Amino acid sequence: MSELSQRIINDADTRKLSAEEINQYFLELPLWQIKDNKLFRHWDFKNFKESKFFVDKVSELAEQVNHHPDIKFSFKYVEIEIYTHRINGLTESDAALAAKIDDLPLGV
Repeated sequence: MSELSQRIINDADTRKLSAEEINQYFLELPLWQIKDNKLFRHWDFKNFKESKFFVDKVSELAEQVNHHPDIKFSFKYVEIEIYTHRINGLTESDAALAAKIDDLPLGV
């Protein structure tokens, strides 16, 4: 677990990160990309059961921390986008959520 994944996610966190701050967080999120001012990651799985298992874990986490990513999944993949909708940008809470997702189990 990274230090970033231990941070508390704050629903009131609406301060948009600067480009420098985003680059700093990327040091702790090497598997994520930035697409259209959103954090993005793609996972490949062996089958639908594994994809759904992972989506269920992400959904449980999102409910616990009250911060909800956009999730797209199919037979053998999951894609997640994270950003703060009300500011259409990235906050520290978005980076913390990505780190928490990285700590989730992938297999059934």
